[in-house]
This record gives sequence, C-alpha cells and structure tokens, in this order.
Amino acid sequence: MKDVIVIGLGPAGITASLYILRAKLSVLGIEKFAFGGQINLTYRIENYPGFPDGISGYELAELFKKQIDNYGLEVVTSEVVSLDIEDNCFEVVTKNGRYQALAIVIATGASPRKLGVKGEREFTGRGVSYCATCDAPFYKDKITAVVGGGNTACEEALYLAKFCKKVYLIHRRDRLRAEKFLQDRIFATSNVELVLNSTVEEIKGDEKVDAVVVKNLKQNKVTSIEVDGIFIFVGHKPNTDFCKHIIEVDSNDYIITDSDFQTSVKGIFAAGDVRANSLKQVISACGEGAKAGQSAIKYVERLKGTAYE
Repeated sequence: MKDVIVIGLGPAGITASLYILRAKLSVLGIEKFAFGGQINLTYRIENYPGFPDGISGYELAELFKKQIDNYGLEVVTSEVVSLDIEDNCFEVVTKNGRYQALAIVIATGASPRKLGVKGEREFTGRGVSYCATCDAPFYKDKITAVVGGGNTACEEALYLAKFCKKVYLIHRRDRLRAEKFLQDRIFATSNVELVLNSTVEEIKGDEKVDAVVVKNLKQNKVTSIEVDGIFIFVGHKPNTDFCKHIIEVDSNDYIITDSDFQTSVKGIFAAGDVRANSLKQVISACGEGAKAGQSAIKYVERLKGTAYE
C-alpha cells in the first residue's frame, strides 16, 4: 500500500511525484510510454523558463529524471486499465499487476486524435504518422503533408522541412491558429506550402502512402496530391478510458477538477493535459502537478492524522 500513486509521468506527474516525495510520503509512479511522457516526442521547446536557447523535449525529460532520481521514485512501466475504489483506498489495475494507495494523481495526458478517413488506419506506420520528431528522417528529400493549423502542426511542419523536399500544410480554415511567431516562421520557410480551406478526404496508396485526396471547402473541388507520407496533428483525446466510469468528465472526456485539482471523487486528483481547461503547455502542466501533489499530500496527511493545520 502506497500513500499516493501517480498515473502518468509526464511533466505534471513528475512534478506531483517530486512534491509528494519531498513531503516524505511513499509514491509509486506508473507510466506506459517513457519517463517524461510525450515531451520526448517534442523537437524543440522554446517557452520553458530557464532555457533561453530552447531545449529538446528529450533533453528536458532527462533533466526531470535526473532530479527526481535523487528522491528514489519507484516506477512501474505498464498501462493502467482500470481504477477502482476498494474500502478506504484505491486500486489501480495495470496490464502487469494491481497496486493500492490512499490517494491518486491522474496525469495521463492526451493522445493524438485521428482524422477518421479512409486509408488512415490501413497506412498507419506505412506513411501515416502522428510524430514528426520520430519519423522525419525517413522522409529525407521526399514530399510530405501535415494536417492541422495549431502550434503542434506548425512546429512539426517546420521540423519536417529540415528533411523534406516539400511539405504541404493542410488546414480546414482560411488561416492558421498557431501563435504568430510560428506562423511567421512557416511563411518564411520556402519548402512549406499552405493548403488552406481544405480537408483530407482519403489517404491512398498501395504498399505505402503515395497520395492524399484533398477537398477545397470554398470551391467544393477535390484534388489528389502526391506525397510520400502524411503527419496528422488535429488535436488530442484525453487518456481517461480507465477512470471515466468513476470520476466526472466533460463532454470531451477531460477530467473536471476543483481549484485544488481534486476530481469528483475525494482522494483522486488530476493535473496536466488530461484535465479540462488545461493550457496544455509544459510549464502549466508542471504548475498543475505541483498543486495536485500538494493537495494529495494534505489529503493523505489528514487521513493519517498527521496534517499540520
């Protein structure tokens, strides 16, 4: 039995764990992917204080790990499949075992949304990707398409442009949604071509992707663009399937919390991208993790009768 189980070890979960460990409570961290979560897939982070020249997501995750290793965080690498209430504690069921704790911090983040078009599932891993940082080197001197108009789509398009002969940036609206400085960089990158007011209708190919079918929404015109790969960045789906049966979530399945980051169930807290109305930035995830961790500390100490009020 642990005092707290932290589910997800991205920036929010790492920070929550750090605060709880410093309070001398026992913590188990559970992560299905890699320490640091999805920031490992981020090519460059330029808005995290303390790094004026920016830092890669992988490097930042390594620094997080180095810091928390000083406190001896116990980590289980597995996927959580359910979260249940057992008497006066919580039980976390993973694919490899069951673990109990007095309190829970959920920091499982969100996963990339799918387009849901013909060919997407069939060609995933054969030209369809959701991570340019992972797969860009495979497309050296080739032609790719990026779908989306937000910060992530623009960041990944710029990264792909370092490798690819040409990058089409396809967005359903007439203007990008990304921050102005990212838009300026897109406009200044000669091998990135904007395809606005357009949606991807189908992904085509034989053994691998060789074209995308694009519909111009203003002209109601359908065309085929030859590409070697397509990268999709159209938002995220919160990773709440394992817990939404017992805690309140919004219409998009993001976890609803109060100002102390407690969910609808006492003793279960949430932080980071999995939480409703989160800013979805590394810096805010760390802040939310700190608050959720502190709230979990107070909850456990009150249960044990050791709280200092």
